[in-house]
Amino acid sequence: MITPRSTAAGKVLEVLAAFDREHPSQTLSEIAQRTGMALSTTHRVITELAGWGALERAEDGSWHIGLRLWEIASGCPRTQILRDAALPFMQDLYEATHENIQLAVREGTELVFVERIAGHRSVEVVTMVGARFPVGSTGMGRILLAHAPREIQEEVLGSPLRAWTPHTVTDPKALRSQLDRIRREQVFLSDRQLSERSVALAAPVRIGRGGPVGAALGIVVAARGASRARGLRDPLLRAVHGISEELGRRARTTD
Repeated sequence: MITPRSTAAGKVLEVLAAFDREHPSQTLSEIAQRTGMALSTTHRVITELAGWGALERAEDGSWHIGLRLWEIASGCPRTQILRDAALPFMQDLYEATHENIQLAVREGTELVFVERIAGHRSVEVVTMVGARFPVGSTGMGRILLAHAPREIQEEVLGSPLRAWTPHTVTDPKALRSQLDRIRREQVFLSDRQLSERSVALAAPVRIGRGGPVGAALGIVVAARGASRARGLRDPLLRAVHGISEELGRRARTTD
């Protein structure tokens, strides 16, 4: 049986996978340790990746992801079409609220943030573009989980749920009830579930009017502004309806 590490491509992928939000910059030795590969093998792979532009070397000798890899990743059709359709509506929503506006998609049992608009007065958030979180951890994630296939929901509900704050809902029965309510009401207020400093109002983005849910849009405000967040329901819904219709229009033109 061929394992990923036994192939040249597998070694490349292991080196790239060693970089994440917690390890954005690493030395050769650290990469070798994280991948479990020999130092000589790691050096050879890094040299090839650097020559192509996937990795870059800092002045202190450490390595980080290169611009060439970002250029390729930014062309991902799934997120590029979504971001192009959503950005005008996100900008309008930001101008109306001057709060953090975030867009996310689901990948398996994880949430991936694909776009964000924030101002210098917006509350500081723990999320960023490209960051991944368990889908049950955030308000936007719960929107996506509520509309995910049944097997995804059961996998999440059947696994231990991390308590990010004392307010995080981790009881599977309570979370199941919450998902039912999300499907009925569409908009969900996440009260200090991920951070004690913030609350979020989120809603599903569909592919066309009444189509499948393809993303979630959220507004994040300071925890002390929870009442303000509830008052942003209508602007949020106008934005998600606009994005949904635009995605539907684009889908029809490509059929």
